Amino acid sequence: MNQRKTINIEHKGLHYCLMTFGCQMNERDSEILAGMLQEMGYQPTGELNKADIILLNTCCVRETAENKVWGRIGELKALKSENPDLIIGICGCMTQQSEMAAKVRRRAPHVELVFGTHNVHRLPELVGKIKEERQAVIDIWETEGNIVENLPSKRTEGIRAYVTIMYGCNNFCTYCIVPYVRGRERSRLPADVIREVAGLVSEGFKEVMLLGQNVNSYGKDLEPKTEFADLLQELDRIEGMARIRYMTSHPRDFNDKLIDVIASTEKVCEHFHLPVQAGGNNVLKEMNRGYTKESYLNLVNKIRKKMPHASITTDLIVGFPGETDDDFRETLDLLQQVRFDAAFTFVYNKRSGTPAAEMTDQVHDQVKKERIQKLITLQNSISQENNLAQLGKTHEILVEGVNSGNADLMEGRTRTNKLVFFRGTPEMTGRLLQVRITEAGTWHLDGELI
Repeated sequence: MNQRKTINIEHKGLHYCLMTFGCQMNERDSEILAGMLQEMGYQPTGELNKADIILLNTCCVRETAENKVWGRIGELKALKSENPDLIIGICGCMTQQSEMAAKVRRRAPHVELVFGTHNVHRLPELVGKIKEERQAVIDIWETEGNIVENLPSKRTEGIRAYVTIMYGCNNFCTYCIVPYVRGRERSRLPADVIREVAGLVSEGFKEVMLLGQNVNSYGKDLEPKTEFADLLQELDRIEGMARIRYMTSHPRDFNDKLIDVIASTEKVCEHFHLPVQAGGNNVLKEMNRGYTKESYLNLVNKIRKKMPHASITTDLIVGFPGETDDDFRETLDLLQQVRFDAAFTFVYNKRSGTPAAEMTDQVHDQVKKERIQKLITLQNSISQENNLAQLGKTHEILVEGVNSGNADLMEGRTRTNKLVFFRGTPEMTGRLLQVRITEAGTWHLDGELI
């Protein structure tokens, strides 16, 4: 693993504005970008007209995310006209797509800095080059390099911290652009992850969210080989950390050892986010998911046998190319059997550069619209019923802070990741408290301290 170069402080009195689109991986990357900018001497600002550098950390998983980026880029053109010294940069997954850098320069010449997902650590050098040469810099690495450790970080305030444990993805689901823009799987050394988490405890964080496109694959590329379950056991021994979560896991790679470790550890939470995507085996095969409906149900049964109180959530795609009425009924049947606590539901949209975008049997938009409504209605009813089953039960809540909609309420989460509102005071933030559930909605629970 590479170590970073020392950053020279040379931009005192200047300001940066950082816009983040997309997933938690991007949010974590933005914390590192912010850390480097502040180590260079820049200070954050939320006012665009005061910024000396504006960076857009982009997402391209869905076309809507990419369109938002293009809209923001267009809005920034006037600022560049008013302030020619302003540096406008774009990075992240969107720029890593083939020919995208040239497209950005062609459509938005006011964007002077373009770099990708593999060379985030080079930001100080790239900014310095722009200032020295006063011309645009495009630096896209076609392949991933070594992981660079010890980069500075400006973490988002709160009780939870993101910790990336691996980069890239080897799965190549036919609808997904991630392997093409994030590269192949690369795991951080266990010692580096453990050191980072221990440091977060000393900074006052109470919960870590371990990040990876497929955390179950962690360690397969390391020598000696290790497993995600082994890493969880090591992290569970760190004193002072209250909870450990992770995102995202692939059902195909969720083995018995991992289930046993989660059941036996003290800090790893009993919340399983298992993106199933579809319930029909024909669709799962076309998606290249690597499992069947039957094997997924078997996994769920194993988890619930070990941890009956665990919550299970998922991701679902409606209207994948070739999805028939029977295939969709299989998805509804899966919901009825598993009874997910929650589901992130999406209508399939073509994503350029993926095999699914070239499939000929695309589903009509009206059909997709009707199916997504049926899916949401069913899942909402299941979520409500699951939450009603919590009435009268007492849960350990990690208090996250004051409720954004009602200053008299505090909010926190159960170990199973259910959001709970209750009366309390801001001084409770970061504490583990016992709360009895008194009311249940579809998206959250209400409770009272005991």
